[in-house]
Amino acid sequence: MNPTPETPGPAPETDAEKPAGTSAEPYAARGTQSHTEAGPEPRTEAETPGDADADAAARRAASFERQRRLRQEPRFPGGPAADPAGSHHERRIRSFQPRRSRVTAGQEDALQRLWPTWGLDIDGRGVLDLPALFDGLPVVLEIGFGMGEATAQMAADDPATGILAVDVHTPGQGNLLGLADRAGLTNVRVANGDAIILLREMLAPEALDGLRVYFPDPWPKKRHHKRRLIQPEFLDLVAGRMKQGALLHCATDWEPYAEQMLDVLTAHPLFENTQADGGYAPRPAFRPLTRFEGQGLDKGHVVHDVLFTRR
Repeated sequence: MNPTPETPGPAPETDAEKPAGTSAEPYAARGTQSHTEAGPEPRTEAETPGDADADAAARRAASFERQRRLRQEPRFPGGPAADPAGSHHERRIRSFQPRRSRVTAGQEDALQRLWPTWGLDIDGRGVLDLPALFDGLPVVLEIGFGMGEATAQMAADDPATGILAVDVHTPGQGNLLGLADRAGLTNVRVANGDAIILLREMLAPEALDGLRVYFPDPWPKKRHHKRRLIQPEFLDLVAGRMKQGALLHCATDWEPYAEQMLDVLTAHPLFENTQADGGYAPRPAFRPLTRFEGQGLDKGHVVHDVLFTRR
């Protein structure tokens, strides 16, 4: 996973604008119920405190339902869904935190123009046909691509490999689509949603030729370590989706997380370290130096690359 205000909805209708015969209840649910200057009408003898409580509860329920529907609506018609796998209602610790930040005009344009062709929502409703999606190219899954600069660079440097890039950050999705479009790239697809659902329900066994996880959220507080993506259970899942010999490549500038990555991968029976000494690997030439990484290096952070192959 900078809050951003939600896309403004239509202005509330005034009493004069309400269609004839429309009940007042929907307007009360929106918080737009008005009273005369003299204030609310006095309660009649037939109205009891219980009735008032029931009315208030009904208004709260209607307001909650409206907000729920709004959260499920896409921010951009034809673009990524707000909650593509919402029907799953999973009670699971998430390794990501959805971020809402401002979408630029260029990113919005890319989302609306290119999403129907190069984007897909992770809804868990069917297995993807990766050979058809990428015209027969070998496919590498990238989980968490930020603003997409490194992803676009890797796609341009290696047009013979397809990159299925997953993130939940709408501005980054639009930015990557725009970068790919301007560079004329045809080997990038952008997936919106939870990578766990994608791996578990939408990828066939041995579908992937590689997996990249660059600078995932380190969740530095000890009580949040359970949210880190690179865990034994995650490796069990991805091992079933990777071909023999496929490369799993992780990178982080958070030392304790790098140690955890190395430990859990070394302990897993289906992965083998590419380094003879069992340690970290030098940054491979195919992973670009990102702006985020450069900022970390300027602050004295040490970046570790962990490269393992699927046995």
